Amino acid sequence: MTLQTSGHVDGFARDHLPPREQWPDFRFEAAELDYPARLNCGAELLDGAVAKGWGDRVAVYSRDRILTYSKLLAEANRLAHYLVDDMGVLPGNRVLLHGPNGIELMLAWYAVMKVGAVAVTTMPMLRALELGKVIGKGQVAFALCDPALLEPVREAAAEHPVLNRIECWGAGSTLAAAMGGKPTSFTNADTARDDVALLAFTSGTTGQPKVCAHFHSSVLAMADTFGRYTLSPEPDEIYAGTPPFAFTFGLGAFVVFPARAGNAVALADRPGFEALCETVERFGVTTLFTAPMGYRALMGLWDAYDMGSVRKAVSAGETLPKPTSDAMFDKTGIRLIDGIGATEMIHIFIGASGDAIRPGATGLPVRGYEARIIDENGQELARGEVGRLAVRGPTGCLYLDDPRQADYVVDGWNITGDLYRRDEDGYFWYFSRADDLIVAAGYNIAGPEVEQALLTHEAVVECAVVGAPDEERGTIVKAFVVLTPGHARDTDMVEALQSHVKAEIAPYKYPRAIEFLDALPKTQTGKVQRYRLR
Repeated sequence: MTLQTSGHVDGFARDHLPPREQWPDFRFEAAELDYPARLNCGAELLDGAVAKGWGDRVAVYSRDRILTYSKLLAEANRLAHYLVDDMGVLPGNRVLLHGPNGIELMLAWYAVMKVGAVAVTTMPMLRALELGKVIGKGQVAFALCDPALLEPVREAAAEHPVLNRIECWGAGSTLAAAMGGKPTSFTNADTARDDVALLAFTSGTTGQPKVCAHFHSSVLAMADTFGRYTLSPEPDEIYAGTPPFAFTFGLGAFVVFPARAGNAVALADRPGFEALCETVERFGVTTLFTAPMGYRALMGLWDAYDMGSVRKAVSAGETLPKPTSDAMFDKTGIRLIDGIGATEMIHIFIGASGDAIRPGATGLPVRGYEARIIDENGQELARGEVGRLAVRGPTGCLYLDDPRQADYVVDGWNITGDLYRRDEDGYFWYFSRADDLIVAAGYNIAGPEVEQALLTHEAVVECAVVGAPDEERGTIVKAFVVLTPGHARDTDMVEALQSHVKAEIAPYKYPRAIEFLDALPKTQTGKVQRYRLR
């Protein structure tokens, strides 16, 4: 991959990419991935939607307002002028975007792309200390934020004075007052396809987040691979769900995919699954995106709302247990589209939809990607053997100034940290995270397999399984379980769950210790924080 002449004035992002010998082997064989040398993903998505004749189509539904693609483009152009003329943002500058999913955050993301800056979108729940790490690592000088979340941004800026310009959106703000007088057209920055468009911080189950740089071409590639071929969008689709824009799963689902296909997104007015159900009912949402635990929550609410418009549903963020997939199908008639993605890869690279779905399997490599199973020496394993998942395609891991790059990219392949097996038909079956493998009394036990067995018991709402130290056996299988209301947290329930697991899978895999919790600890993207349970 030959680097193009950068369109960035501020070269920080490119200058802090890994050494070229540690880059993944980017592959763009498919015709739809043959992007031009000069590429601005924001312009390609938003200006491109209007150029394709979709200007009068609804782009965004929300409780307060509805915007067509033409109106969304006009407002994004006004904001782009404000960034350049009033704030002094230059191509390559990093801009912190801090707020909940909403039209304002979407406009801010598009405006940052159009001016050629680098978007650093953060989870709305982050506190000042966490924001400070983001600002310091990315050397972020500008911020756009929701007024309700201004204080932690100010506190972080006080500790990291590189952030010297903070603006809020919303009624009564300086930004809002100035927007009305700005032009509705804008000359988009002349960025290169391999200029950095965004910095995404890993949600992290280890407690040590990393910064993933993604190019303008990578943003489009997630739509032109999974979004185009696995999701197979139809013209009338309306997307909705729970992942934040700061999570690249959410960025793809609610910003990139709809614009690339001329579809709409419906944004809930508050977090939570009740709000999501209300949004489905109000706007006739057809396509859902959330994590496996989200679908378990939605099943409990399904009959209380009119959810009849939903016909597709995508699960990602954690492995999808077969019991959850089957329960969703039994409840709704919808078979979940499973997928594995990674912040490092920007979006989903293995999945399946429609008749290709095999419940329990993650699926097949998404068009444009290759995947294989390797051993510790990097040699490909035979079908049916469990090993490390390696993948390559049009996107890949580029950690910003981080020695862990050498562990993630080996010989051009991205090593995701997941253990998988591949069956004779080419389907990939999740085994565990590499660090979720429990070695107890000489046996290798995958925590997710025990979790799936527990989830088939009617009393279990959620569970997580880890290895726990034990004087006699070295390590034992321990389960943390959330019970449905009305079930006692007593020794009888422990014994019942242990007997159930022994009946479902090999008896040696049963959890020798079970602890009941009110809720499992999770990241803001819905991933269980097993390191905290350990």
